[in-house]
This record gives sequence, C-alpha cells and structure tokens, in this order.
Amino acid sequence: MNNRRQFLSQLGLATAGIGLSTLLPESLIAAEPAKKFTFEISLAEFSFASDLFTGKLKNMDFPAKAKNDFGVSVVEYVSGFFNNKHTDQTYLNELKQRCNDLGVKNHLIMVDGENIASLDAAKRQKAVEAHYPWVDAAKFLGCSSIRVNLGDAMAALSGKGEEGSREEVAKAAADGYQKVLEYAGKAGLNVIIENHFGYSTDPDWLVGVMKQVKAKNKGFLPDFGNFCAERSKPVTQDLKGIMATTCVKEYDKYDGVQKMMPYAKGISAKTHKFGPNGDDIDTDFIKIFKIIKASGWTGGYVGIEYEGGLMRDMGGDTSYLSNEDGVRATKKLLEKVLKELA
Repeated sequence: MNNRRQFLSQLGLATAGIGLSTLLPESLIAAEPAKKFTFEISLAEFSFASDLFTGKLKNMDFPAKAKNDFGVSVVEYVSGFFNNKHTDQTYLNELKQRCNDLGVKNHLIMVDGENIASLDAAKRQKAVEAHYPWVDAAKFLGCSSIRVNLGDAMAALSGKGEEGSREEVAKAAADGYQKVLEYAGKAGLNVIIENHFGYSTDPDWLVGVMKQVKAKNKGFLPDFGNFCAERSKPVTQDLKGIMATTCVKEYDKYDGVQKMMPYAKGISAKTHKFGPNGDDIDTDFIKIFKIIKASGWTGGYVGIEYEGGLMRDMGGDTSYLSNEDGVRATKKLLEKVLKELA
C-alpha cells in the first residue's frame, strides 16, 4: 500500500511538470534498496525425540543442549515432553530461570493433544479449553506463539483418516481455531497452524480454513516435510510401525509453501537425510527458500527439525545420521542458504 501511494505521488509530481529530477541529487531519487533477506535459526525439540522418549534427555535440559552443543539461542518445545508439567508453576519457574541464565529465548510450544477440529461440539470445546493452559505456559515462558493441530493426529497416523468430509472438518476447525485465537490474543500470543496430517497436509484446505477466521494473531508454520496426503497402512500400531510407512500421495511442497507464505509466522525446516554435498535429499533448500524470499517474508525464525535420528534410534535404520549430527548438518545447510540468498 505504501509503495502504491508513493507511486501515485510521484506520478502526480511528474505530470505537474515540476521536474524534480533536475533539482535533486540522484541519491535522493534512486529506488529504495531491497530489504535484505535474513532469518534467525531456532531449534525444534522434536529433533531429539528419540532421546526424549527414552529419557536420555529431559525437557528441562533442552535449552542448555541447544545453546551449548549447537550455538542456537532460540528454542521450540513440544508439549508432550513437558510430561503434563505445563501447569506446575515450580517447574515453569525453573525452566524460565535456566533459559534466562543461558541467554536462550523461548519462542514456540508445539501443542499436540485433543482435537479442536472435532465435529462433536462438546469434544471440540473441551479440546479448545485444554489449549488454554498451554497459552498460559507459553506466555509465562516468554514465547511468541503456540502451534496447534487441526485434526486427530493418532487417527490420521494410524490410517483411520478424518471423521468427516473436508467441508465439515474445515467448518469445525475454523470454529475451534477461532476460539483458541481469541484466548491467546488476550495474552498477546500467536496461534499458528502447521501442515501436519490428514486434511492439514493440503495447503488449499488450510488456506480455506485460515480465510474463515478473523484474528491478527493467526498464521501458518509451513513444514517442508508434512505434505504427505496418504501413507501406506502401518503393519503394527506402534511408533516403529508408523515410521515404517511410506508416502503414497504427496502434495507438491514448493507449491504448498508458496500458498502458505502469505500467512507464515515462522518456518519449520524439516530434514531426514543428506547427500554427499550436504544438501537435503528430499527438499531443494535453495529452491524453497527462493520461494520464501520472493514472498517478502524476512526476519523471522526458521526452526531446525531433524527427524532422521528418530528413524535411526527407534526405527533401526542406521543410514540416518544421529540426532546431533543431523542437527549440525541442517544448521550448516541453513547457513548456506543465508549466505547464498542474503
């Protein structure tokens, strides 16, 4: 809008015959330089899912690991690793103090759990209210956002699918999401949606839901790895069985990210495996970040979310890097992006 006003103003001056170009030095009438493309690297806790599931790493110790082992000072938590201590003020006090002592910023909590897109109005309201304590915890810790899901994660991952049609779930999702947004808005927090599972892997469906809600604190967290619309049926209903499934139908991630960027309030740079030159084998990082840059997005957080370590430690596939090496490889790749595109 400002550019449009500036253009019309300049056009008016030119047609009035003022001829400013002959009166002012060239430096004052040159085009405004393009804003430098940049972002800050954050670290998603799920990168250490295998260590957290087995107790090798505690949620309380994650900020220190991020800062001391990888030089990352911005962290993104996963709700499940709090072990229901998000309402324990003593626990939150200690976590916040540790972060303050380390100089670590708490940026985001990825909240998984009850379904705010349930077609059952009573269950949906219960799910909405279950997110309120997470908003409170995120606010206390100094986070800027929480991430929520639009759908039943376990139903989708187990192959059961969604409980209703695209249109029915979209309407319910908009209702539940709007209510969480209203509560979080009072606390000054964003509530962002990630393309994750079920209908939410479809960027067009997500944008349709986003257009139904009215709130300044709404937004997306585009994830490079979550555009799989359909997976093979798991042989066993445990984590190893789910990890062994393969993607049968996938939306184009580059098109998907482009559609989500107008509402983006962060980026989840998911990685699994790397080629000999250090590039991710599933996602062309330069290509996808050119799309992000072209959208005008700049200055936000890009979260490292390495999942290969989970496949290695709990799926038994040693062709994946360890959690630590995978995080380092992803960070190096993001630093390469910054160097090439800035």
